[in-house]
Order: sequence, then structure tokens, then C-alpha cells
Amino acid sequence: MTTRLITRLRAGARRLSRLSRRGEAGMTTAEYAVGTVAAVAFAALLLAVVKSGPVKSALTGIIVGALGT
Repeated sequence: MTTRLITRLRAGARRLSRLSRRGEAGMTTAEYAVGTVAAVAFAALLLAVVKSGPVKSALTGIIVGALGT
């Protein structure tokens, strides 16, 4: 390994060590709630797009073409 790479690896290890000493074990309950709401909103948006006419017909065409029927 080059000296430059070793120096960068050591700097990264020091940075990780500082982050682990902060005492933050993970997300708080509020962060989980916001993340869950965002995930549900994205899923609803994706479902609406997939159920739309043009996308539905395109997906059906791809599946029918792949199955060869």
C-alpha cells in the first residue's frame, strides 16, 4: 500500500472513532416516524404510477413478451 492510502485509511478510522463516541446509538422515535411516513408516501406514489394506464399497458406488454404468449 502506498503511504497516501494508509494515511487516508487512518484518517477514516479516526473519523469513525469520533462518531462512535458521540453516544448516538441510532434513530430516535421521531426519526423512525418521519422515515416511516416518507416510505409510505413513496409507496403510495409508486403504486399510483404503476396503476396508471400507460405504465400498466407497458408492463403488461413486457410480461407478455417475456412469456412468449
